[in-house]
Amino acid sequence: MDGFAAVDFFIAREVLQRGIAALYLVAFVSSLNQFRPLLGERGLLPAPQLLEWVAASASRKRMLHPTLFTRIRYSDRRLAALCWGGIVVSASLVAGIPQQGPSWVPMLAFLVLWSGYMSITSIGQTFYSFGWEMLLLEAGFLAAFLGSAHEPPPTVVMVLFWWLVFRLEFGAGMIKIRGGSEWRDLTALTYHHETQPMPGPLSRQAHLMPRWFHKGEVLGNHFAQLVVPFFLFAPILSLVLPDGVPILIGAVAAAIVIATQFWLVATGNFAWLNWATIVLAFSAIGVPDAAGQEAIPLYWIVVTSAVGILYIVLSWPALRNLFARRQLMNASFNRCQLANAYGAFGTVTKERFEIVVEGTLDADPEAGEWREYAFKGKPGALRRVPRQFAPYHLRLDWLMWFLPLGRSLDEWFTAFLVRLLEADAPTLRLLADDPFAGERPRWVRAVSYRYRFASRELQRSQGAVWVRDRRRAVMGPMSLR
Repeated sequence: MDGFAAVDFFIAREVLQRGIAALYLVAFVSSLNQFRPLLGERGLLPAPQLLEWVAASASRKRMLHPTLFTRIRYSDRRLAALCWGGIVVSASLVAGIPQQGPSWVPMLAFLVLWSGYMSITSIGQTFYSFGWEMLLLEAGFLAAFLGSAHEPPPTVVMVLFWWLVFRLEFGAGMIKIRGGSEWRDLTALTYHHETQPMPGPLSRQAHLMPRWFHKGEVLGNHFAQLVVPFFLFAPILSLVLPDGVPILIGAVAAAIVIATQFWLVATGNFAWLNWATIVLAFSAIGVPDAAGQEAIPLYWIVVTSAVGILYIVLSWPALRNLFARRQLMNASFNRCQLANAYGAFGTVTKERFEIVVEGTLDADPEAGEWREYAFKGKPGALRRVPRQFAPYHLRLDWLMWFLPLGRSLDEWFTAFLVRLLEADAPTLRLLADDPFAGERPRWVRAVSYRYRFASRELQRSQGAVWVRDRRRAVMGPMSLR
């Protein structure tokens, strides 16, 4: 560090700018592919209806985060244009093009991404109600003030990134300690690999590890989230080994965070949450190299200092929340979603229940031949190995995981079944397989199953990845009549 300039964090700035831009690229592609069938003009939860409801009352407008679609009328074409614009801008940042200009050029590019994606999440309702949406928005806002490639990043902005990682990791750790007893008795990961929302290719292997291994995982998680984050604020402190080699404490802390996040990447599909944490943790890794860097202009020092002061004011609710008895998880305290509270999996479900959707072409549902609809990510066929989708976010599949946890089926699910009865092509494209090849089924229904990972012996003898037993009919049979 050198006063206002973090001269040793040139590489960290490169990782932050390009990595955050890459995540925005994924987010806009995800929205381009999924927003319209889920939330578009004929979506399961149509955004135009939400906007009409908001426009009918001045008080309701304050309930909505800022979005361009309160100023211009929503249409699927405009949504697609917004997504394509976000893709182009984020791709240019990944390539490092805006960073070659003055500091205000990449600032404008990131602010375009931030405001554009907030316009989408603000009307995304339950399909965009995940903590990593807020995380991406806040990361994009802070990235706007990292400066150009010709100057060192401002110290104040790097510190704000450390503060973001601290809230993200320490907040998640405190949620777990205050949450279910399984985190305190070290049994949480005995269940979690099997019951997490969307398992990955290695989730079954992780689940079948011995209990002592799972207890070690929980202990490692507590250390990484409750102890290590404090050392992120000490990037300039170092320990000197006997041979005279210095070890930067902040870099070691960041490496621990990154290592634990890669394990989560390998064993699950948490959209871009883990990848965002990996990118953000690089902010604490300094590499001494100030060669060829120009001094930070005075106007940029003023701008970034103002951002720092703004964050001091905005961060008080989040700081207080970290040590509150009733800690909020994934909460924003202002309309711009800055200085948020984060956290995940305060409790872990011990059994996995899946809602399986079936249809039949037969007129009589009692005697009909029922066929299953296959989803891209959520468990279905017993021999299918879960695929790796993260950082891409399969929003329908994730919402299907939440259905068995609620007291009643959500409104969007009924609309989803209606779209299946209509053989709606955009909806069917969200699935891995339509068993009726575009033909309209006469009836559809939803059935609950308990899923468990197959043992090693069953996998060797039958090729099974999952075993399941039917529990009950959840909805239907229902038809368009």
